[in-house]
Amino acid sequence: MENFITGYSGHEHEHRAALAAVLGKEKAEFFFSRLIHHFFTEADAAFFASVGFNCLRVPFNYRHFMDDDNPDVIKQSGFDVLDRIVSLCAKHNIYVVLDLHAVPGGQNQDWHSDSGISRALFWEFRDFQTRMIQLWVAIAKHYAGNPVIAGYNPLNEPADPEHTRLIEWYVRAEKAIREVDPEHILFIDGNTYAMDFSHFPVDKPLPNAVYSCHDYSMMGFPGMEQYAGTDAQKAKLRSSFERKVHFMKEAGTPIWNGEFGPVYADPHVDKDAAAINEHRIELLREQLRLYQEAGGVSWSIWTYKDIGYQGMVSVRRDSPYMRLIQPFVEKKQRLGVDFWGVVDKGAVEKDVYAPFINKLKEMVPEHLQKRKYPPVWSFDRQVERVVRECLLSEYLGWEMAELFEGKTEAELEELAASFRLENCMERSQLNEVLRRDAAISRKTE
Repeated sequence: MENFITGYSGHEHEHRAALAAVLGKEKAEFFFSRLIHHFFTEADAAFFASVGFNCLRVPFNYRHFMDDDNPDVIKQSGFDVLDRIVSLCAKHNIYVVLDLHAVPGGQNQDWHSDSGISRALFWEFRDFQTRMIQLWVAIAKHYAGNPVIAGYNPLNEPADPEHTRLIEWYVRAEKAIREVDPEHILFIDGNTYAMDFSHFPVDKPLPNAVYSCHDYSMMGFPGMEQYAGTDAQKAKLRSSFERKVHFMKEAGTPIWNGEFGPVYADPHVDKDAAAINEHRIELLREQLRLYQEAGGVSWSIWTYKDIGYQGMVSVRRDSPYMRLIQPFVEKKQRLGVDFWGVVDKGAVEKDVYAPFINKLKEMVPEHLQKRKYPPVWSFDRQVERVVRECLLSEYLGWEMAELFEGKTEAELEELAASFRLENCMERSQLNEVLRRDAAISRKTE
């Protein structure tokens, strides 16, 4: 679970450790197990199908299958989690793409690779890379021949500064997987957060593979240019998408947009939320129009369920879980400790971060301020990634954990059950747009 989805700060393994320190290992494991259970039930599968969707991308962390202090053992508990979801999807004619979302050392520099740092060490340790190939072989053996599985997404949003190590890993992973499962499709993310295929060999695409971009637009986020449907903005959307899929067109492979979608303003916090969200929805509509015009590009929206920032459905504010953590969520949003989930960090930006970052800039030659990978990140972003999203977020994570102190298993069950679909609310406008696009896609099949 990413931080903006369930409300903690920073990295998931730190959040789990913080709760274990407060609750004890057994009660913490009980809470997380129940949260995952309630997060996706048969009611969720039925709702997902009712929107018109036929495929669910299921992200998972390698830690569900491996312990770092005993990495040679593949845990059955990881399969138990995925098997339940696959079974529920099968009942409602939904295919599943299995997405390895976090690997040892982190495949990218961001929070969602769950490394706890701002460096992608996965690419610096061949042992990490080999372990994940071994994991995929175990998963492929387990699901070989399963008609519900659409395929495997071997690595979410990789970011290899050298580019070549990623391509080599894909070749190794594909060969190993094909030895035990020659049939299921591989969904291959591009480098630099699934946006860059410039180093992929056009003349050697992997067999039985679909290449996947992630097509986020910064116009769908707070503090950025607001989408107003101008010709220039539409041209920018088209140009960005065309750049991301150029490799697929040259190589003659299918295109899959594995993630996209704006985030939404909270009417409890922002008086202009309705107007802002209308612009964000219109941005989404334009992206969907682009995909239809491009020949019906398949896509997977991000994300299905959260606490109110981006999901198709979200936990109600009056639920036991949100009543417990809402003040903490508001604090971390004000401090901007999570990149995905920030609302308005203006005050703390002006008084704290900006002066600090400006002083650092004075010490670093200007021509070196864009040296650090990925180059699309500003110097400010690189500093924030370390100071806010790694360091400060860890301190605040301990604060959040204290909210759970003394909770009984019955109380933890009640908190986890807040994520059941019947305790959530729909983002109706978003879901209606998705329904309409799904209906168009069915007509053109």
